[in-house]
Amino acid sequence: MDEKKDHGVHATSHEYSRYDQVNKPDYHLAEQEEPELFDDDFEIRTCDIGRFLHGNDEDRKIFCEELGQAMEEIGFSILVGHGVDPQLYEEATTWVEDFFTSTSLEQKLRFRAARHGSVSQGYFPLEETSNIHPDQVEGWVFCRRAFDLDGDPQYRPEDFWPDPALEPRFRRLVEAGQPLFQPIMQSMLTYLGCDPHLYDRKLKDTNFGLRLNYYPPVDAAHARSGAGRLLGHEDVDLFTLLPAPAIEGLQALSREGKWVRLNAPPGSIVLNTGDYVQRITNDILPSTTHRVSKPRDANLLGRPRISFPLAAYVWEDEILEVLPGLDNPKYEPIKAITFHTRTTAKFYGDDYAVERD
Repeated sequence: MDEKKDHGVHATSHEYSRYDQVNKPDYHLAEQEEPELFDDDFEIRTCDIGRFLHGNDEDRKIFCEELGQAMEEIGFSILVGHGVDPQLYEEATTWVEDFFTSTSLEQKLRFRAARHGSVSQGYFPLEETSNIHPDQVEGWVFCRRAFDLDGDPQYRPEDFWPDPALEPRFRRLVEAGQPLFQPIMQSMLTYLGCDPHLYDRKLKDTNFGLRLNYYPPVDAAHARSGAGRLLGHEDVDLFTLLPAPAIEGLQALSREGKWVRLNAPPGSIVLNTGDYVQRITNDILPSTTHRVSKPRDANLLGRPRISFPLAAYVWEDEILEVLPGLDNPKYEPIKAITFHTRTTAKFYGDDYAVERD
């Protein structure tokens, strides 16, 4: 472990606050050996988005209020009634594991992650998710350009996939998640008293990031290192849709500074708001800190953990500004690419930031 990452095991978010574009709490990036504060009585709210998708006006009103309250409370909720076949998520767990374990490191490194637009896209080796912490996870980010979604005659799957036959398989996850983007945003805007369709255009054929995560079994060396499976962080997006993983470990930091363990049922989707939403909602809906911990059940330490979150972005030249009607704006309007890369330079180095007027 290099010196910087060794320090990252003990570092606090305050040391990197110069990169933050919204207000954020102070916390240790990795789990600490000394006891940390947990709120085991707190339950992340479950919201039935089926009421919005298929219900009447009253159903939609109730859902918007329930979702808004959940997101304002902690920036997380558990979505049911979303209409995605749970079998797809079960199958995708196997696909992701096979993808990482059957693809050679040599092949993976041909697609090593680099910034394209706002987002670092491609393969992240074990312990190299960021420059500041040795995360115990391999990752791979595929944004819109990696999928054959737009009828582009120049599209070549071999530019993004070690096996082009994988593209239509993982495209199914994108096609299942994208239809939820506008309804989720409409619901949050309704809760805030804004025009519910304000982001419809921005979320039609927008950019996104499908991140495939493979957390290898925890061995003795990893357990001794003090490194977490994924450091504490906030998502730099509008919101993230995470199909409920089978292996525990996801934790969110409450507004009271206590960690909350998420236990979402199979087939549900964990929703969390990101930095874009915190910025445009003037801090009303938080971009909540979260991390992935080792499972408490020792029997699960020998099993890999699989996840495949889908992040909703806007295109780079869109303007992020506090929503109309919200009093006393704290933040100036800013282009998405500038906002995004200034923030993620924390993980990738100062030269990652792009300044665009």
